[in-house]
Amino acid sequence: MIMKKLLFLTVLFLLVGVYLAAAQPSETEIAARRNEVKKLDKLIGQWKGAGWIMHGKERTNFVGTENVQRKLDGLALMFEGRFTTKIPATGEEKVMHETIGVLTFNPQSKIYDFNTFLANGMSGKYDFKTVESGWEWGFKFPQGTMRYLIKVENDMWTETGEMMLTNGKEWMKFFEMTLKKVN
Repeated sequence: MIMKKLLFLTVLFLLVGVYLAAAQPSETEIAARRNEVKKLDKLIGQWKGAGWIMHGKERTNFVGTENVQRKLDGLALMFEGRFTTKIPATGEEKVMHETIGVLTFNPQSKIYDFNTFLANGMSGKYDFKTVESGWEWGFKFPQGTMRYLIKVENDMWTETGEMMLTNGKEWMKFFEMTLKKVN
């Protein structure tokens, strides 16, 4: 009886080991993923600047920082953003947007996965793709589609946000920010 249990456990451990070895990406696959993430090196650094966003018909100005770091031995980028606005009545600063994002390369889809987590408890997973003028990410929502376009040139990060309603024919800008690399 003990021998049967011992044999069963040995076979079980061997099967688990084979499964884990097969599930792990090869060094070549890891290097390929790392090279794809390296293509986004222009985004790495500490950035500071200002922008605006529309909430309905009201435009809100903000200032803030974006910190982008290489993580997991180059397999991921981590974005940390914190943006504040002044309350008109009191002049006090209020955090209006705080986020952490993790970007990795997806070898199956050949685009990047962008996972975001907001201080208000919301989170999401978005496609982040290279486009002619920079990078684009976005999502669909019940009334339409939102997209963000990021460009980095000469240590300046510009990002615009646009939306198109389901019944719309053209993109409407609702967000814009410009950040300067400070480190």
